[in-house]
Amino acid sequence: MNALMLLDSGFTERLQQKFYSNFILENRYTYLLNGLKTTLTITLLAVLLGIVLGFLIAIIRSTNDITGKLKIPNFFCNIYLTVIRGTPTMVQLLILNFIVFASSNNKLLVAVLAFGINSGAYVAEIFRSGIMSIDKGQMEAGRSLGFNYLQTMIYIVMPQAFKNVLPALGNEMIVLLKETAICGYIAIQDLTKGGDIIRSRTYDPYMPLLGVAAVYLIIVMIMTAGVNRLERRLRNSDH
Repeated sequence: MNALMLLDSGFTERLQQKFYSNFILENRYTYLLNGLKTTLTITLLAVLLGIVLGFLIAIIRSTNDITGKLKIPNFFCNIYLTVIRGTPTMVQLLILNFIVFASSNNKLLVAVLAFGINSGAYVAEIFRSGIMSIDKGQMEAGRSLGFNYLQTMIYIVMPQAFKNVLPALGNEMIVLLKETAICGYIAIQDLTKGGDIIRSRTYDPYMPLLGVAAVYLIIVMIMTAGVNRLERRLRNSDH
């Protein structure tokens, strides 16, 4: 019994020492805090850009599917979707950083554009699937009320489509948050890079990596809870 207590005491002491050396000593926890701010900033701005791009492309593609018009814009949208969804996110990030914006020192802008453009392709298909899931009678009802096509799409079709695609849209936001972990490849000190800096100082991979994973997990759980709560409120508003 005494041996077990001594073993447990020794393990706890080593754990405390590791925690101190990785996070408390020299205020190394600030690497994670500053990295978290960068990660959340990139994610938020990229989500906004992705939603705007996705919405516009979804409108063009669904309009072409419904009316047969906008063939030329739809052609270019298909090229965009094929290229973005067919190439890795990291490759797109590197191309933007080392080729398109090679002369720019604003790495944060490069990351936002890369992740926003990438997310826009997936958001577009999410929105388009939601629009196409709405009964055609809704469009006819809107036109009978005197709305033009765009007004009917914005005021009648899209609100209903948004409720249908909210879970998929929330999942895309979570995926985007985790994809930002590759920002370190273009010398951005995000959350993952902050943990890597701590690891390089202490030569201890366990605490920094587990700490980074825990922070990501907490953020994802908060985002998931928020999406679920919004989904319930929208569902209750139907009654």
